[in-house]
Amino acid sequence: MLDKHYKVIATGAEAILVKQGNKLIKYRIKKNYRWSELDYRLRLYRTRIEARIMQKVSNLIPVPRIIKVEKPEKIVMEYIKGKKLNEWLDRLNDKTKQVCFYIGKNIATLHKNDIIHNDLTTSNMILRQDMVYFIDFGLAFHSHRVEDKAVDIHLLKQALDSKHYINSKKYFKWVIKAYTKNYNEAGTVLKQLEKVEKRGRYKRKNKKCINH
Repeated sequence: MLDKHYKVIATGAEAILVKQGNKLIKYRIKKNYRWSELDYRLRLYRTRIEARIMQKVSNLIPVPRIIKVEKPEKIVMEYIKGKKLNEWLDRLNDKTKQVCFYIGKNIATLHKNDIIHNDLTTSNMILRQDMVYFIDFGLAFHSHRVEDKAVDIHLLKQALDSKHYINSKKYFKWVIKAYTKNYNEAGTVLKQLEKVEKRGRYKRKNKKCINH
């Protein structure tokens, strides 16, 4: 599948990412345990959805530019050379607050357009020339539901707590400030976020009780 001149830069459960020059190629992995026709249809569907969402989002926030899509599993896009925020957010010093504002503004723009990223982590964000690029829309979908937007924010909060636990509260506060400033319905989403978090705490509490 891969030419010898391609460099594999990431391998996940669903896809392989390879770099060729200034291009990034995403191959959605074939699942041999699935019926071949079903596997083909699923990969084709997810590839099309991801490409369509990225093409739409490219007019809204910084994301890699789609170059071409080859069915059923291949998306060729622009390679974004920059700083992965999971490695750099804690090292940006005086730029950190502004970067968090960019993150919040990007999320607000997505939610205003009823787009749910569904994998908001700093591993999926790249800083280049004072712009924060969102990457990996493999799990993204369209939704106007407040619940889905609240869960999107919740996933980011969990990611910050996990990867940037020392400063996570401060980072999240800055993100939410920008999100609220740029999205008129932010208050409704944040109220729903409280309910989402309460459900999570309730489940964890019940699990502990069962285990004891």
